[in-house]
Amino acid sequence: MTLSTVARGIAVAGAAFVLLATTFHAAAAGEKLVGTYGEERALLRFKVSDATVQKLLPEGWQASPDSTGPSKDANLSVVFVDVFTAQNPDGKPEDPYRVAAVVIPAKKKGTEATVPMVVTGLASIPSYAPGPYGVFAPASATVDRHVHTDPSGKSNIDEAWEFKADGGDLVQLELQYVRGSLARSKVETMPHSAVKPEFYRIYRIEQAADVVRSTASGTDRAQKYLFKATGGKLSQIFDGSEQLISITSLPFYSRQVSLPEPMTQ
Repeated sequence: MTLSTVARGIAVAGAAFVLLATTFHAAAAGEKLVGTYGEERALLRFKVSDATVQKLLPEGWQASPDSTGPSKDANLSVVFVDVFTAQNPDGKPEDPYRVAAVVIPAKKKGTEATVPMVVTGLASIPSYAPGPYGVFAPASATVDRHVHTDPSGKSNIDEAWEFKADGGDLVQLELQYVRGSLARSKVETMPHSAVKPEFYRIYRIEQAADVVRSTASGTDRAQKYLFKATGGKLSQIFDGSEQLISITSLPFYSRQVSLPEPMTQ
């Protein structure tokens, strides 16, 4: 058994405990539980041109870049998601899947609340294309992740993600880094759809985050970084002028998803 296998087993066990615990806080009054998920994620935050971002947003919405923190000035994210455990509202297991999503922090004009707006992406299972947000294309997905921890406790992470769509869209990430301290937090957020902005879901999240690289703080433990996104809308976004602002690893990510009633997906 490899160290990465052991690590995944621990993560699954931890996620299962959290999922059971958070079930008791499931959808509040006026909400419908969609499911609970245990995941590992990698998050890239970029600064791209204002014109590019605005073209991706629906009428009446505007970008809301980070004003502080490790991703200061970032106005677009690429989120790599490896769902390794999923349960429906009845607690029955569902198939795992993988997603690469492009998300913009945005707010409706005249309001102050910033929300994640999902604008495009690739997904490994047909049921998630176009998916609840109506923006995903089906793709074959490969994730390769290795963890090596030496006797001193230092962990070196090596991971590679690849998404290939039949239409030619391609998203790749290769990343090597030394694990830092993990910051645990609980977050509630409401991702919206760029193609139907009135639609959103409610995420209640418990996570552990490692900021691997940040231009704002000067942090950089990345030993290797390679990112590529081409085809269709992706080539319009990533034309070489984008600036990488931060890289965050989320080796522990437990998510409970609900819908405000009477909304359906």
